[in-house]
Amino acid sequence: MDMDGGFSEEALEAGRILFAGPVEFVKGVVDLKGLPPSDRSEVCFAGRSNVGKSSLINALTNRAKLARSSAEPGRTRELNYFDLGEGRMYLVDLPGFGYAKVSRTQAEGWMRLTRSYLRGRPSLRRVFLLVDARRGLMDTDEEVMTMLDKAAVTYQVVLTKVDKMKKAEVDILAGKIADRLKKRGAAHPVVRQTSSEKGWGIAELRAEIASLE
Repeated sequence: MDMDGGFSEEALEAGRILFAGPVEFVKGVVDLKGLPPSDRSEVCFAGRSNVGKSSLINALTNRAKLARSSAEPGRTRELNYFDLGEGRMYLVDLPGFGYAKVSRTQAEGWMRLTRSYLRGRPSLRRVFLLVDARRGLMDTDEEVMTMLDKAAVTYQVVLTKVDKMKKAEVDILAGKIADRLKKRGAAHPVVRQTSSEKGWGIAELRAEIASLE
């Protein structure tokens, strides 16, 4: 990867190949005892409910319904494990922050599970923290980043739904977020811009993930 966050043709091809192979649902984990062995690198996707997480995972894997999106935010209530490339990597879909239509007890339980996973998973290479470009960083995003800084878990901000804004506005937002990330110890410096609907930034994000294998 270049200093500006760009990728070579070889890196982009490696990302394409990884996601062109089999992608299979492995299991939904409801407690830490259910985690699969830490026998390969894994990356996870986190973000507020309705940030477009399921749509982004579906776009990355080029499958319409791998991660089920719903009109009801907060549908993902487990750590959902997917196998990439027949054992090459795990992709993990985390429960969304800010759940709808659930009790406070349920929401707190999911957050405890998520925090425990993020703090103690030795094979976790990177957390991709999804942020809706129309809303920017919110308090819950900052809380998650602080937790990851303390746990020394590398994370990277990925803007979603950038097609809903003017490019100049997105670039300004990405620049402001990148400046704020400089003050955080575990943050990756490059802010990715994506649109699941238009396919923007998908090839680059695939290359980013493939580089972590």
